[in-house]
Amino acid sequence: MADIYRWRLAPDGLATRRQLRGLGLRPGGQDVVAEVHRPRRRKAPLVAYLYRVDRAKPVRPMTPARAAALAAAMRARRTCPNCRVDAGYCIPRSLGMCVPCHDSP
Repeated sequence: MADIYRWRLAPDGLATRRQLRGLGLRPGGQDVVAEVHRPRRRKAPLVAYLYRVDRAKPVRPMTPARAAALAAAMRARRTCPNCRVDAGYCIPRSLGMCVPCHDSP
């Protein structure tokens, strides 16, 4: 069972994934060490998982192949399946096509 801390009361040496990323680190396969609970009114608390900073590993460098794969994935998200044109923005999943194709009768 992971330790549970209240919001802003976690000890030093623990960080969320986003905080690790800001430090140029990644969890590196380690298990969650603790949780931070942020209370909310009439709702379940927000939960953030914490990892040990001293066990974190550096972020893997971006290779040319990874950059090409990321560019291809983003290009696919911008291409309208209806008119096959690069819309210049990510196609909303709720529409399933670019806005001009969706708005035309």
